[in-house]
Amino acid sequence: MHYVYVLRSDTDGTFYIGCTGNIEKRVCEHNSGKTRSTRSHVPYKLIYCEKYQNKTEALSREYQLKHNSKKKSLLIEKIKLDLGALSSNG
Repeated sequence: MHYVYVLRSDTDGTFYIGCTGNIEKRVCEHNSGKTRSTRSHVPYKLIYCEKYQNKTEALSREYQLKHNSKKKSLLIEKIKLDLGALSSNG
């Protein structure tokens, strides 16, 4: 299994999109400062994850989200709405 995931920084609310074969390990790497691009925004929470059967599909989706601002914006807005619904129900 491979995953495309979205993290949200607890520090400043920024989002990060990534791809991995081991989601738990990867989130730990982000939060321990091992990832240069996210180091200054730790800690992060995993807020969204998509599962793929193979690495090629996952990498294709990650590329699509990172390089298509409209698709990225739509996904982030959906996540924000879902988070808002969760917080108002909890």
